[in-house]
Amino acid sequence: MAHTNIRPTVMLLVGTALIASACASAAGDEPDTSDTSQPATTTVAPSDVEQPAVGALPTGPSALQDRVSDSYPDSLVDVGEIFSGGPPPDGIPPIDDPVFLPVAENIDLLPLQEAVVSLEINGEAKAYPVRAMVWHEIVNDTVGGVPVTVSYCPLCNSSATYERTIQGNVTTFGTSGLLFASALVMYDRATESLWTHFDGTAVVGLLAGTELVEHASPLLSWGDFVAAYPTGSVLDWEAAGFNRDYGRNPYSGYDTPDGRPFLFRGSLDDRAAAMQRVVGIDINDAPVAFALDAVSGGVAQQTTAQVGGADIVILWKQGQASALEGASQEDGRDVGSVGAFIPTVGDRFLTFTVVDDTFVDDQTGSVWTITGDAIAGELAGSALVPVPHLDTFWFAWSTYKPGTTLVSE
Repeated sequence: MAHTNIRPTVMLLVGTALIASACASAAGDEPDTSDTSQPATTTVAPSDVEQPAVGALPTGPSALQDRVSDSYPDSLVDVGEIFSGGPPPDGIPPIDDPVFLPVAENIDLLPLQEAVVSLEINGEAKAYPVRAMVWHEIVNDTVGGVPVTVSYCPLCNSSATYERTIQGNVTTFGTSGLLFASALVMYDRATESLWTHFDGTAVVGLLAGTELVEHASPLLSWGDFVAAYPTGSVLDWEAAGFNRDYGRNPYSGYDTPDGRPFLFRGSLDDRAAAMQRVVGIDINDAPVAFALDAVSGGVAQQTTAQVGGADIVILWKQGQASALEGASQEDGRDVGSVGAFIPTVGDRFLTFTVVDDTFVDDQTGSVWTITGDAIAGELAGSALVPVPHLDTFWFAWSTYKPGTTLVSE
């Protein structure tokens, strides 16, 4: 079976009480999963990549039931390392019919330091609060006219968004209830193949080897999202129709550099602590993990680097609370927000200096935000091309990207 690869190059509770309410199992303080209310150097954007012609998707057994079958292409991972985290498929219920509220009328909806998954496609911007994502993990949505699946894995603290069009066919994704390397395993509802949330690849099933088109969807503070996208919209989690204790962190104490990943099997890369926060970037199959400590500090910081032969800039500013440390999403320590970009506008290469909590380019004196938008100066109205990155833990990045380079200082 031919593999489809259309990704652009630019891309708890602790101890015995540690329970994964989203990516994994449930026990102890078990979340209610019942529905009680019935409810590179290129500047090519992912949506500009030529899509494959519509064709019939393969039919055959479901990888949710049979992880080994002669009907499947070769699996990309050891199926013995995929195991149940507890809930059945969609026992952690995705949001399939999301409702949104206008940001301008709902600025007080969240504390300004709370984390949201930020997504902008074709001029439409949406925020998916992590207080909702920890209970649902997946939102099937359409943004800027593009059908997407927005996913968040609490066990690896990573948000990733992919186009949910496979070989020209639009589908939706669900939560499989399975884990691989302590990370969310998704399944597509067209063929029930298994996909790793971490890199948008089908690893077992009829579509094994297929990759999805990725869109940058960084974690931002609600305050930064409001400032960047005042005309955007925010997910109305109450309208999803599920009975969840939104705002409570079911992973309280999980985000600690001295901890260990939950239900992780395999060897850990000892170049860094397993739960060290990193910024993971992979361009041209040359993955690099930047330790958060190396790219953060003070009020704001900028870091220039090369990944896969491409010049990039990593921007960081304070103001985002860890969603996985405190009793609620607003209580965690300040881990800040990260943006990663190709630092060019047209044929002009830019370098940056930090001024207060903004970034000023040395070439024109224009002022830029954490979202890569110029808000003042000669280049006002311009935007840098985002590089998809993952705000995640070292154990997850080093497992999915073996041989990755680590930048720790």
